[in-house]
Amino acid sequence: MIKWVGGKTKLLPELIARLPDRMARYYEPFVGGAALFFRLAPKNAVLADANADLIALYTAIAGDVAAVIRRLQHHRAAHDEKHYYAMREKWNQHHEQWSNAERAAAFIYLNKTCFNGLWRVNRAGGFNVPIGRYTDPPICVPDTLRAAHSVLADTELRHGGYQETVTDAGRGDFVYFDPPYDPVTPTASFTSYSKDGFGPEDQEELADTARKLVARGCQVMLSNSDTPFIRSLYKGFTIDRVKCSRAINSNAAKRGDVDEVIVTGGY
Repeated sequence: MIKWVGGKTKLLPELIARLPDRMARYYEPFVGGAALFFRLAPKNAVLADANADLIALYTAIAGDVAAVIRRLQHHRAAHDEKHYYAMREKWNQHHEQWSNAERAAAFIYLNKTCFNGLWRVNRAGGFNVPIGRYTDPPICVPDTLRAAHSVLADTELRHGGYQETVTDAGRGDFVYFDPPYDPVTPTASFTSYSKDGFGPEDQEELADTARKLVARGCQVMLSNSDTPFIRSLYKGFTIDRVKCSRAINSNAAKRGDVDEVIVTGGY
């Protein structure tokens, strides 16, 4: 439905192959583009993210998808470079005051037409990605939006950090963590989905949370970079190396398959 850096669409077969046989509730605290959630369409789910605009988007689609579609159709008809930059400026000045549908449609429009779907904000929280070079971007796809509505309608949506999201996760629940990845090189880090970063101490706290969840009977799965640091954090868990295609790199020659890990525990 939306493009998201680090999205899991290409990794879905590997993730699905490692799911537990049964789960009570489904938790995804770093929901992003929600590729795994939309593929599974679990009946009892909690989705959360630190990005308030992302959760507002899903809330609007769950509530009144028809209104979102109407506004997106306007953006599709008006789309050009001038409209893009005007909407980006308006977004940074006023979007928190808009209606749910207006805010969601603007988010999708900017996401679908910006460079590489790279939703990036500066430290002040301003969206600062230039327009992408697309001939006919899929700004409004009503069938996809209606399908998302049907899955999201009964889903609990929370804005907040992963730790508070999983406080009520209990025995038999499944938690999928897809955090900002540990950088494989000093210049590879990208954590600007929200204005707060995600550094080594955050990775350590996440690993500690995963261990606590397993200790209280939860089933945990996590994806991350295949680095010595990440492997050291999850000793005792099952760690599988997988290949995943990545398209975000300033040097096109360096785009392609990269090593990632899928970590599982509690089942």
